[in-house]
Amino acid sequence: MKTIAIHTEFIKLQDLLKLASAVGSGGEAKERIQSGEARVGGEVCTQRGKKLRPGDSVSFAGETYTVIHAD
Repeated sequence: MKTIAIHTEFIKLQDLLKLASAVGSGGEAKERIQSGEARVGGEVCTQRGKKLRPGDSVSFAGETYTVIHAD
């Protein structure tokens, strides 16, 4: 499990995948999310703009990312 620290209230799913270097571009993030490859809280999520807040977890390409609030 990897943690992604954010300084804002939320981060969008596509931005989290880019920040985590799980995808190479926003276009790739869009395609892979819309094809059902991302899971948020254990459920398939096809909304690339899904707002993720501290405590949320994302499973993608065999990795799990947890959002935390940066100190």
